[in-house]
Amino acid sequence: MRRRGASAIRTEGPLNGVEDHVRMYVVQRGAWTLGAPLARSEQTLSAGQFLLRHIGRPRHFETVPGTMAKVLVLPAAMLKPLLGRRQSITGPADSAEVRLLVAHSNMIYETVADLGPAGVRAAHSTLIELAKAVARHRVDDAEPQLAPALAQAAKDLADSRLADPEPSGTMLARELNVSVRNLQRAFAAAGESVTAYIRRRRLEEARLALTAPSGRLSVSELAAYWQFADSSHFIRAFKKHYGRTPTEYARSGIPAEN
Repeated sequence: MRRRGASAIRTEGPLNGVEDHVRMYVVQRGAWTLGAPLARSEQTLSAGQFLLRHIGRPRHFETVPGTMAKVLVLPAAMLKPLLGRRQSITGPADSAEVRLLVAHSNMIYETVADLGPAGVRAAHSTLIELAKAVARHRVDDAEPQLAPALAQAAKDLADSRLADPEPSGTMLARELNVSVRNLQRAFAAAGESVTAYIRRRRLEEARLALTAPSGRLSVSELAAYWQFADSSHFIRAFKKHYGRTPTEYARSGIPAEN
């Protein structure tokens, strides 16, 4: 479940019943408080934090305005033994294990309508394995089942750093705490190298900038901004990919689509 709202939400009144599952909260913006106000068990997650917790009974919660979070409900039988005596684990949401789990859950959200029964089972199995990795604070990056999630997490990270000079297979592997070799294998399984992905995405962003309605950068400025060696290198790469030079593309007036 994704929770995104401009206004605060709060549960009130008595909560009855029994639950038995593990719930994972990943707060991307705002804050999420679990437990009744002023209760001894109250816990607040700020932006950039996650919580993996066994839920044995319904719990009150409250969010501040503008909170954006991801909430996953997972089977207790497979995860509860990994949570320790406190039955909960918390930490930074940018850890390698959480990045992979979030990337995989996003893929499920976007493709679940097209998955058959076998695909749903495989997606669910991978989700559980990644939740276990969060609980253990380590991920088995050599496990082929996790390759799509690893590749997607690396792509998400690369997309956030496209304008930086740093993005590379080595940097992405370091940030995700996996080996460069296994990261390259995960990309190869999808038919594209890490370097090719980064270059393609930079060209896509440059193409969008070329048809921006205002504040358009020059070709040399775009080349520098998207980390191409020089204007000539950028022009050659752009023409090879799109069949025309950046200037020709901009003059064509073709609206760029995301």
